[in-house]
Amino acid sequence: PDPVGGAPVAPPAPPAEPREEEPPEEPEAVEEIPAETTALLARIKDEAEAVAETIANSIKEVGPAYLDDAKIIPALAKCEDQGLAAVVKAVIDTEVNVIPLLVRTLPSLLQLAGAKRNSEGAKEAVEQLCDAVTPEAFPNVVQYLLDAVDATCSPSTRVLALGMISKFRTTAPEEVAQVMQQLVPVVSLAMTEVKAEVRDAAVACMDAIAEVIGNNDIEPALPDLKGCIVRPDETEACIYKLSATTFVQPVTQAAMSILVPLLIRGLRERQTSLRRQTCKIIMNMAKLVEDPRDAAPFLPEIMPLLARTVETVSDPEARSVCRRAHHQMLDLENSCNSAPLPPVTKHKMMVLLTEKIGEDKATDFLKKTMKYVAVSILSLAHKEAFLMGPWTTNIAGALSPYIGEEAATEVCRVVREDVQDRCTDEEEADEDDDAEQLCDCEFTLAYGTNVLLNNTKMKLKRGYRYGLLGPNDCGKTTLLRAIANGQVEGFPDPTVVRTVFVEADILGELSHFNVTDYVAHDKRIEAAGIPREEVSSMLEKVGFTDKMRGDPITTLSGGWRMKLAIARAMLQNADILLMDEPTNHLDVMNVAWVKNYLLSLKDVTSILVSHDSGLLTDVCTHIMEFRNLKLHLFKGNLTEFVRIRPEARAYFEFKATRLKFTFPQPTYIDGVRSRSSPLMRVTDASLVYPGNTQPTIEHATVSVSRASRVACIGPNGAGKSTLIKVLTGEVEPTTGSVWHHPAARIGYIAQHAFHHIEQHLSKTPNEYIRWRYAGGQDKENIARDTMILTDEEKKLQAEAIEYVWEDEESGETRRANRVIEKLTGARRQNRDNREDEYECKWRNMDHDHNGWVLKTKLEKRGWAKVLKKVDAKIAAQAGMQAKPLTMENVAQHLENVGLEREFGSHCRIASLSGGQKVKVVLAAALWMCPHVIILDEPTNYLDRESLGALAGAIEEFEGGVVIISHNNDFVTQLCPVTWVVEKDPDGISRPDTRGDQQWMEHALEAKQGEIEKQVVEAITDAYGNEVKVEQKKTMTKKQLKKKTKEILKKITEGLDLDEEEEALAEEHNLYAEAQEMAA
Repeated sequence: PDPVGGAPVAPPAPPAEPREEEPPEEPEAVEEIPAETTALLARIKDEAEAVAETIANSIKEVGPAYLDDAKIIPALAKCEDQGLAAVVKAVIDTEVNVIPLLVRTLPSLLQLAGAKRNSEGAKEAVEQLCDAVTPEAFPNVVQYLLDAVDATCSPSTRVLALGMISKFRTTAPEEVAQVMQQLVPVVSLAMTEVKAEVRDAAVACMDAIAEVIGNNDIEPALPDLKGCIVRPDETEACIYKLSATTFVQPVTQAAMSILVPLLIRGLRERQTSLRRQTCKIIMNMAKLVEDPRDAAPFLPEIMPLLARTVETVSDPEARSVCRRAHHQMLDLENSCNSAPLPPVTKHKMMVLLTEKIGEDKATDFLKKTMKYVAVSILSLAHKEAFLMGPWTTNIAGALSPYIGEEAATEVCRVVREDVQDRCTDEEEADEDDDAEQLCDCEFTLAYGTNVLLNNTKMKLKRGYRYGLLGPNDCGKTTLLRAIANGQVEGFPDPTVVRTVFVEADILGELSHFNVTDYVAHDKRIEAAGIPREEVSSMLEKVGFTDKMRGDPITTLSGGWRMKLAIARAMLQNADILLMDEPTNHLDVMNVAWVKNYLLSLKDVTSILVSHDSGLLTDVCTHIMEFRNLKLHLFKGNLTEFVRIRPEARAYFEFKATRLKFTFPQPTYIDGVRSRSSPLMRVTDASLVYPGNTQPTIEHATVSVSRASRVACIGPNGAGKSTLIKVLTGEVEPTTGSVWHHPAARIGYIAQHAFHHIEQHLSKTPNEYIRWRYAGGQDKENIARDTMILTDEEKKLQAEAIEYVWEDEESGETRRANRVIEKLTGARRQNRDNREDEYECKWRNMDHDHNGWVLKTKLEKRGWAKVLKKVDAKIAAQAGMQAKPLTMENVAQHLENVGLEREFGSHCRIASLSGGQKVKVVLAAALWMCPHVIILDEPTNYLDRESLGALAGAIEEFEGGVVIISHNNDFVTQLCPVTWVVEKDPDGISRPDTRGDQQWMEHALEAKQGEIEKQVVEAITDAYGNEVKVEQKKTMTKKQLKKKTKEILKKITEGLDLDEEEEALAEEHNLYAEAQEMAA
């Protein structure tokens, strides 16, 4: 987490070593111009037409070799006379394709076109030469044009160059998009030019080139983006407009070219809110960069600014957003550095052309044209244009003057085929030619303003089992629901491919049915026309006994609910099963049953979301991974996948987790001085559920203290959750007793965790917690069935009790029969017997006559449940004293359990994923700083990273912990004590406690010798002298009790105390105790 505040932020991946770099281009040798050529061009000023005709005729007769022998092109490139225009036009008119060489004269022509006199010919030559450049060759001339826009050039030259760029926007839009990173900075600078004609030409040019971005997300903001270039005061409005944009389309280099200047300006602003919004745009944009190398030109400028922003933003929440953006960009930078070179580069094309033309024929002179051709090939490959026409024009047309038309055509053909092979993605090999393809679609999946998958492909084949992997909150469950709801574009219609989402839900409108009728009345079962007898038969196949099939649906444990969901799916004869955590709540035997069932489905395709590594290893034929907004398919099970991608092991291992949870530590309980003192106790309890004839659990005796670390284990349906419900007070035992310390605060997460929040789905998590604890009490506890008064209790409360009190004026003891109207909520300890007593408001009497009544007396009069509410409220208030119930405090609290502020304060609970909802329930249970946390199946819906963070937080928690879980790794790591709940032969569970109950005391005793040692440390005073300080000895509870008795005896006998004894006497109020004893 941020050291000052903010949501937990996962650090970026470590920098990767660059894999491959494009070799630097060798500089061309300086050519010496022959004297004959110098003499020829010396006549150009007076005899331009004659010189032009001479050069043109020589090219027609000799071909391009004349240009090499006479070094005409280098000489023309240095020409500063207007006659150059005539020569260029004459050479173009020869129809001998030497344009790859002739474009080298473009800088001189542009300068001549800016002259005040006789510049029309140069302008015409510039236009004619640019018209002769093919669209694919535009990148060859763009730098010449941009150099001519420089402020050192004449306004006429600059306007002409900007006009040519605008013209290429029409003829070569895709090539313009390729070089936007070069164009935008230069054109943007020209838009601020003082000279109106240059400024207007630059604005028109920017309008033209901005149209090639092709990003629908950015296009609505283009007028604002262009406007804030010339009007910086509009930067803020533009940034806020972009920050509200949901980026869905891939972000290319062209899009970044127009966005990055604005983002750099936003990062340089002083306003924290503006920098936060800028970072939000950067974070959203970076996720959609498909080719990391597209970002390379922008990283050197934007990365230092981002790092500085993270360091200088003072607001914790804003800094958290900035940090996430910085980490996102660091990941992008690492990807850029480690990305392999594209299959087609200029150097690779030069090597390919040299190979196809022949080393002996590829002279230094020909290589000048080959470089030009190589750039054209890059353009053709980039836009995947593999029709023969453009290749003939750009390759055969450029090479035929040198190697002949037939050879050039052949080179063109083989190069095109080679490049096409390099650029065409190899289709995944079909594993089984007979496997029927059920789905082949490409789609984008968004969740609110977050893009989860972008233009990704998904192929599914019959009979295969796909494990869906990815970190928490990446969208795994959202994808399954989208498929089930028909929201994935291109996915087959449900009438063609039957798709069933398997989830262990209990629909509220059907919750009054028994198990068989619940399935039979499901809309999907009714629509399929499946009779009740078939439903009952299927339930029997998956293990439901006759009695269980007739039991109410609400009596099923989590494991049986999952088996019920599987049975319901089996009845529908699905083609595709979508299974979200199918082994949740299941014990080892039932997990094995699920594995065998899935392996038996030879004609059914399954997509599994699971954090059970054993399931994905034993069952899956393929792995689909969420990575960089794409679904990546791998053939093989989890073990084989991890061998190829070791970093994916983080999804399934607790160690090396980058996420950290922090639980609030419990406060001191008055009178409870040992962590091993019980705070909750169940004694010889039995429970018979309504409708049952025999107990679910019997003779249960357990206790929990702040030192407890307990794992409650046993098979499904044995009664683990029942024991916990008895312990927490959710249900009252039929026999036996349950005791809670009145000041103890208990945080409880039920097995079906979402029941805590299912009535509050329209609230944000922040709003839910503030609602739940408003007024200083936990409304969830008050709403429990066990806290509702029965008629018998109400009758007892209405009866008068004898109240005895001492009259303050006369000192006489008085008695009266009074009826209690209500408890005021105040509690204190009776001085005589140390028992709690509660303030009561008497019926028909004002508050001045309130009295205090002992707890035992009130319990006999039907006030036991009300007393629990008072105790709970007082305990909750004690836990919340140090943390006011404010929106900011709740947001920070949610972040401490891994729920980012974006989800915790700005998203409704209904829109959260399963993992996020568990975090909401966990945070709500922890708000009051509980002394004991009880977690019933906390590992469900959490990925391994979150589980590792949860385990770390439990290890650091100073209160008691009770965990029910089938995740053996999780409970083994945390719990030295075990409650084993399993049915005896008579079908009744009698919980058994195993393990080292006194594990903490034993651990402390092992260290007691070290604790009791007097540690002498050396410190240095203000004068540099070393002074040895003897630290205070730490005593055990037994030693302290003995010492206080000795000191008390000395005080009563009037003996002197040393400094240590005096300190202890004052700390434990022994002087006052001695006076009371003397009185």
